[in-house]
Amino acid sequence: MKKALILASVVASTFWFSCKDDHVVTSVDKDLESAITASSPSGDISHYIMPESDDYANLPNQDVKNPVTAAKVELGRMLFFETGIGLNPKYPVSKQAYSCSSCHVPSMSFTAGRFQGIADGAVGFGDHGESRVKNQHYNGSEVDAQGARPLPTINLTYVTNALWAGSFGSYGTNVGTESVWNLDTLTALNHKGFEGLEANNQRALVVHRQVINKNITDSLGYTAMFDAAFPDIPENERYSLKTGAFAIAAYFRTILTNQAPFQRWLKGDYAAMNDQQKRGAVLFFTKAGCNNCHNSASLNNMRYEGVGVNNLFQSPYDVFRTDINDARNLGRGGFTKNPDDNYKFKVPQLYNLKHFGFYFHGASKTSLRDVVEYFNKGIPENTVIPASQISKNFKPLGLTAEEMDDLTEFLENGLYDAQIERYAPSQVMSGNCFPNNDSQSKLDMGCN
Repeated sequence: MKKALILASVVASTFWFSCKDDHVVTSVDKDLESAITASSPSGDISHYIMPESDDYANLPNQDVKNPVTAAKVELGRMLFFETGIGLNPKYPVSKQAYSCSSCHVPSMSFTAGRFQGIADGAVGFGDHGESRVKNQHYNGSEVDAQGARPLPTINLTYVTNALWAGSFGSYGTNVGTESVWNLDTLTALNHKGFEGLEANNQRALVVHRQVINKNITDSLGYTAMFDAAFPDIPENERYSLKTGAFAIAAYFRTILTNQAPFQRWLKGDYAAMNDQQKRGAVLFFTKAGCNNCHNSASLNNMRYEGVGVNNLFQSPYDVFRTDINDARNLGRGGFTKNPDDNYKFKVPQLYNLKHFGFYFHGASKTSLRDVVEYFNKGIPENTVIPASQISKNFKPLGLTAEEMDDLTEFLENGLYDAQIERYAPSQVMSGNCFPNNDSQSKLDMGCN
């Protein structure tokens, strides 16, 4: 028995000091493993490992009314990029000219390529959505623009309540908020007992002026895909915004940054990150205290914290449909109507931030180094926000310039899945261009 224990110890040590590519584990690898283990709610680094995208059974937070299947994922993948369902624009000039992905561009890690997303009411694309501008036929109040910087549609299987304020979803953090659901015709969807993605997507298809019905699925060629995805739903209910929303939710749960260097390191490829990224990761889980808020596999959290940043209307950019009176400026409080929730926003995931270009809900920072410096100083930039609403975790960190460099490198490259565009289709059933189908976007994208 003693010999067996000694042999097991030798095998374990051998595994720790070498991996499949013969990379020798260094002291910083050991420090990182210790820091992650100490931070993990399960006491194990596996807490931070994402499943494979097609490992449907292990995708967390699924809606029991909408279990993920391959047929739903494929339908949702097509609908998300389908400009053919953009059939309810403010003006006919924009008919079939935009899609969900107008504000969630794959090459920009599924966020807008600019400070504010615009679907209906805009034209142009540039290289990654950065050149999208208001259509001259629209005034600013008529465009479909988001009042806060759009969150990326990646790693959403770790989100239970959608949007910065967590406004959608019947469960999770919304248990106990039932009294405010009827204050808005859209949040009334929460009474139907859906998870956040399913509820929010139904809202989104309406707000973003899209249409799905049997005539449209027939004309665009999607009817058979709806049949395959929802065989148990009666035909008279099968081709609808609800089923479309369910399919997109299933697709969302599979968009995972599971090929990022940090994910590969967690799975045993110790050469996946360089030493600077590893040092930055150690800081993330120790001195910088990022893990105090960002502590899931996607490094998000279903909590709402105030870090005192400016709102989108306070930015120097030409923004639409938001101003000082926008309830979205209050974050969680704008939804719950509880003053204690004011200026607190959902803790977002941290993967693939590298090319975002604009950070925080108000786009007040333009680089990850700016973000790191902001947290290191621990001084709110928005003087309107009372000190009582600022998170206790937002305080000076005392990082040196070198440590800020290391942390930035981890956030920028250690958490970057360079193959994220693998989740986009090569074409949609309508044959239209996507993510936009207006004449300027088609010219920009070289799409005929």
